[in-house]
This record gives sequence, C-alpha cells and structure tokens, in this order.
Amino acid sequence: MSETEAGHADDDLERFRAMVAAANRIVFFTGAGISTESGIPDFRSPGTGIWNKIKPIEFQDFLASDERRQESWRRRFGNDGNQWTDAKPNLGHRAVAKLIGDGLATAVITQNVDNLHQDSGVADDQVIELHGNTRYAKCLDCETRYELADLKRQFETLGRVEPCSRCGGIVKTATISFGQPMPQEAMARAQQETNTCDLFIVLGSSLVVYPAAGFPEYAKRLGAGLVIVNRQPTPLDGLADLALHREIGTTMGYVVGVN
Repeated sequence: MSETEAGHADDDLERFRAMVAAANRIVFFTGAGISTESGIPDFRSPGTGIWNKIKPIEFQDFLASDERRQESWRRRFGNDGNQWTDAKPNLGHRAVAKLIGDGLATAVITQNVDNLHQDSGVADDQVIELHGNTRYAKCLDCETRYELADLKRQFETLGRVEPCSRCGGIVKTATISFGQPMPQEAMARAQQETNTCDLFIVLGSSLVVYPAAGFPEYAKRLGAGLVIVNRQPTPLDGLADLALHREIGTTMGYVVGVN
C-alpha cells in the first residue's frame, strides 16, 4: 500500500468512527464474512464454499423423502457437519456486542446460523436470525425444540432421527434450507429495526441474496447512513456512504475501541 493509499484508508476509518459516534440508533447486518474470521467456511464462495463441495438438500426434498431427511442428519452428525462446532466469536463479533451493550446499537440482523453473536454476549432478543440457527432443531409442525446432543444420541442408537415425540411432525435443524420460506417474524422484526435506525452497518455480506439484502437499500432510502465493510466489492457499494474492503475484526476493533 502506498503512502497515499494508507492515508486514504486512515481517513476512511476516522470517518467511520465519526459516523458511529454521531449515530443514535445503529443496526447491524452481518453475513458470512464476519464468521469466516472465526474459521467458519463460507457456504457460497466460488470454489471454496461448502455448497461447491456437497449439494444441499432442498427443503421440498427434505419434506418428501425420509431417506433425504436421514441423509441430512447423517451429514449433520458426521464429518460433513462438524467443521466449526468449536468456533468462537472474533473481534468483529465483540465490537458489535459492545455497541449493543452500550445501547448505541439496537439489534443485529444476521444471515449467519452459527450463534456467534449470542456467544459474544448479545441477548437472544437482539439477534434477528434470517436464516435460522444450526445449534438446535425443532418440529416443523408444533415447533417443539430439540437439542442436537439428544438427537445425535438417537441417531447413533437407531440410525435415524424419529418424528416429533409430541405431534409426530418432521424434526429439522432450525435453519432455513434452500427452498424454505423465510421466517415471517424475523423478517418483520428486521424491517422494523431498519425503519427506525439512523445508521445501518453491513459486515461481511456480499449483498446478493434477496430479500435479505434489500434491508440496507431500504435503510438508505429512509435516510439512514449506510456503511459496508466487506473484503470484496458488493453491488451496493455505490449506494453506501462508506464502503471499506477490509478485514472486519481489525476494522471494527479500531472503530469501536476493543481488542
């Protein structure tokens, strides 16, 4: 990096810090890029994403076929599903948690399913999970929650995960699969937070998956400031007040003052 480029980068960081300091109601929107810094692989990146290595099971196939359901559980409890169970929150997660804990940010809308925002100290009711959560399962009919450790024991004993013990419905990890409708409650909460924020910060999202990626566009149209921090350019960089192609952890750590 040249001296001129370094100076410009420093100016961008100071501008970002000033925008955070001036905001009254910040909302975060996070994608895979914040969690790759914790060692969690991306699902969609060309050549390296998980879905390039193993074809995902579509939601309709999961519903229609017991064989596909059991294959899904085999992946979850085998080597295919245990690549990042020990992942810990990184500096980016901790910076988000600090701003929420200090009352400067109200919520984090996330496309991630890894629970790392909660692990970093953000309360459950301030994490809006658009794609669900992979840490537990639930019945698709009565929504009874099942812990994965219990289901793993059942799978190892019976070679399968049985239907819901309460209603006989299909039990599935609490993630949103390909072809599965977006969760209406989470989408409504995300919309409400977007409506009322004055600074919308995107961390680690390519902003190509809709309808989720529409939230930063909507926030900007309503007059909020928009900052995007992502290692690669996004389609919304031109709309943003500030677009930084940098590591998320070091950037947020500097802006928020955590290490």
